[in-house]
Amino acid sequence: MAYPAVDATVAKPDAMTDEDVAVLAKRHRISPAIVREIMRRTGTSDRSQVEREIAKGKARR
Repeated sequence: MAYPAVDATVAKPDAMTDEDVAVLAKRHRISPAIVREIMRRTGTSDRSQVEREIAKGKARR
């Protein structure tokens, strides 16, 4: 059984790219490192989940 070739240039649709991280960081006025840390801590790269976590953090300030 042959497996289809995986194109290395095609990323997973749910994975956030560096551009997405930069857009979120600029939109919420936080550093890209914080966005990546939230992604690592929550274990997801779902944009809406990351934005909820950013909002929770801002509410604590």
